[in-house]
Amino acid sequence: MAKIVILGAGISGHTAAAQLRRKLGKEHEVLVVSPNSNYQWVPSNIWVGVGRMKSKEIIFPLQPLYKKKGIGYMQAKGVSFFPEGDAEESKPFILAEYVVGEKKGQQEKVTYDYLINATGPRLAFDQTEGLKPGENNMFSVCTYDHAEHAAAGLKELEEKLKKSDKKLKVLIGTGHAKATCQGAAFEYILNVENELRRSGLRDKVEITWISNEYDLGDFGMDGMLLAYQGMRMKSSEMVEMVFEDRGIKWILKAGVNKVENGVVHYETLDGEYKSEEYDFGMLIPAFAGHPFKAYNKTGEDITSKLFSGFMIVDADYTQKPYEEWKVQDWPETYQNPSYPNIFAPGIAFAPPHSISKPRISKNGNPIFPAPPRTGMPSGITAKLVADNIIAEILNTKEKIHKGSLGNMGAACVASAGFGLTKGSAVSITTFPIVPDYVKYPKTHGRDIDKTFGDIGLAGHWVKYALHFGFIYKAKMKPFWWLIPE
Repeated sequence: MAKIVILGAGISGHTAAAQLRRKLGKEHEVLVVSPNSNYQWVPSNIWVGVGRMKSKEIIFPLQPLYKKKGIGYMQAKGVSFFPEGDAEESKPFILAEYVVGEKKGQQEKVTYDYLINATGPRLAFDQTEGLKPGENNMFSVCTYDHAEHAAAGLKELEEKLKKSDKKLKVLIGTGHAKATCQGAAFEYILNVENELRRSGLRDKVEITWISNEYDLGDFGMDGMLLAYQGMRMKSSEMVEMVFEDRGIKWILKAGVNKVENGVVHYETLDGEYKSEEYDFGMLIPAFAGHPFKAYNKTGEDITSKLFSGFMIVDADYTQKPYEEWKVQDWPETYQNPSYPNIFAPGIAFAPPHSISKPRISKNGNPIFPAPPRTGMPSGITAKLVADNIIAEILNTKEKIHKGSLGNMGAACVASAGFGLTKGSAVSITTFPIVPDYVKYPKTHGRDIDKTFGDIGLAGHWVKYALHFGFIYKAKMKPFWWLIPE
């Protein structure tokens, strides 16, 4: 009998648990350890953040589902790793700390044969002074409860606009010099603009995008050359077209370093320190690894063998100039090289390097996006990891499954406004995620036949359908596995 422990119940963790439970017999144990009591479909946080959905529409409780499906569940958080066991326990284990109930604060050893670290990122609001969800008129849509606060803040802004002739300011984008997840901020600014336009208040608001991107549409992927309506277009041109059409201003090459009530302070690549006023804001924080510790059998600290911020996997972490980076640097199995029974799919693995070109300000500070690994890549890599564990347990001798972001595509449907008849979305499909400049030298590192974009109502229908389809899948309803990642 094998025991697989999964840390985290987000897209990666939940996908891995479902895949393992479906394909492994009941004699094998699947245990999820997560501090969260609910599963949330994160892509729909955007609609919660503008009041178009309630949080109850995008979440459901984990424990009843896991009990029904034969998946173990602990509402606890991992604290430290013991991949060799210790003086008392011969099997590898993690130390987990309960977060609710009678056992709150108590720690327990959880043994495993295979461990999947699917904890995702720590939302590092603390890395930007004053950036706290719901404070200083600054909000977040990173979690469903953050998004609810943002919707309330937007409602307050609308009420102020109705009572005042003064033009107010909205500021949305990234809240740290190396923040990622520009896509979520992009969706949110378009949805906020759409809501203000529908309510007849758009003319009373100045809306500004602020980002650490060098060009619009970088999205942490070095931008894209894509096919659009029979012609080739840069993603920067597409986003510029969308922003200009909606009257959205933009500030680029900006590393936000401080937030005060109504004022955001930032540094530019040119080394200037500037500020931007706002009345309502939403900034994506930096993503950081969780503060795990790791120890060997004798109690020696071996954290550096498992973590470099995020978890170390089968990537090439050699420090080299940007021009020498290549797609082969990226991991394929998401296994830790020192302890191959430990895996880290999704956001939990440490990327070997950024995808966008690193840029340093004249003051010596990095200002560029970290690589995105959310959404579709999280689900794909989690399923890949689960399948490899299954193959090893069942000794099927199948060829090992591999999936690098350098040979993996992704589809993103970015909401640009909610509504079955008046909604819109910016749809972008890219292949590969990490550009391969050797294989595709003439098309900015990507296959132009598989990298394309579109704008319109049909995209909204797709995203709305995906909302229901992926919640259906997450609830493991009949034939859920037929829905692709």
